[in-house]
Amino acid sequence: MNWRKIGLIIKQNGNLGNMSFNNIYYGKKVLVTGHTGFKGSWLAIWLRELGAEVYGYALEPSGDMDNFVTCDLPNKMNHFIGDVRDGKALKKYFQDVQPDFAFHLAAQPLVLLSYQDPASTFETNMMGVVNFFDAVRCTPSVKAAVNVTTDKCYDNKEWVWGYRENDPMGGKDPYSASKGCSELITSSYLESFFKVDGTCNVASGRAGNVIGGGDWALDRIIPDYFRAVQQGIKLEVRNPYATRPWQHVLEPLSGYLNLASELYINGKSFSGGWNFGPEDTSNYSVKNLIDKMLTIDSKGGYIIPQNVVKLHEAILLKLDISKAVNYLKWKPVLDFDQTVEYTLNGYLADMDESVDVYTSRVEQILDYTAKGIKKGIVWAL
Repeated sequence: MNWRKIGLIIKQNGNLGNMSFNNIYYGKKVLVTGHTGFKGSWLAIWLRELGAEVYGYALEPSGDMDNFVTCDLPNKMNHFIGDVRDGKALKKYFQDVQPDFAFHLAAQPLVLLSYQDPASTFETNMMGVVNFFDAVRCTPSVKAAVNVTTDKCYDNKEWVWGYRENDPMGGKDPYSASKGCSELITSSYLESFFKVDGTCNVASGRAGNVIGGGDWALDRIIPDYFRAVQQGIKLEVRNPYATRPWQHVLEPLSGYLNLASELYINGKSFSGGWNFGPEDTSNYSVKNLIDKMLTIDSKGGYIIPQNVVKLHEAILLKLDISKAVNYLKWKPVLDFDQTVEYTLNGYLADMDESVDVYTSRVEQILDYTAKGIKKGIVWAL
């Protein structure tokens, strides 16, 4: 399916199609750190289809099943291998590219790995952000920069209402603590260097548990589920009743793109932290998620082992998205069933050698945008 041709058809029928986000990305240079990762690769695809000139700075992909590899992104964008802990190299790349937009997604994203290697987690997730904003500060071409973090940046009291953007940062495990620190670093750079007119407009985006095709990271529930399906075994679920703000990867990406476009057009009134999550009533447990998957495709299965020693992971976590809904006019497009369906179809594409995975991703972006148009969501119009 040809996205650009479909976009033209949509526009001829009175909608804007791939002119979404005020057409602000068309012809612009956009630099994405972490573009070889799950969310970063999806963002690179969407930006490319919006007509942006996409530049990526990241480590090598971790495996042949990674979204970056299966979508053949090395041949579809400007691709540079680099470590965000190397501030000098990152700054040089910024200055060589002279981007209009910058999105920071390079990170160590796994809670369990942060227990195994806390020093590297803190170094990557803290100094990586310092180096990113230092590069932005020294590259005047950048008009809007977004640091992508996580809902785990909050000091989680496991209360039943959602965390708001002005709630305290925190984190008991090394990963969550490093992301709380990343937010404090963002705030410090914003207050110290990006408050004056004429400087870059800076914000952070905090998302929930993001799922979708192309994520094959270890110790994540959905990749582990599909690895078990491939191996013909049942998945061991360590925290079946942990409740998460599950969302398909396109949901927060639409938020980041919407946020950066507002920063570019309307400036510093959109600076600061922003939550992007599901509706308040849409938090489901790990068990709910897998059970829903099994109603759509019954190939898999799971067991709940007894007496397993567990490292600390939050059981209850919710986000309040009122700020994004009211000021960005952003809101989720997919309900829980659609989120699971999109995710399942994404993995089925990954595992089918006859499928052009890049095309399947673009088709999901198109369908997602069409659903946004139908709902009258501002960024999609």
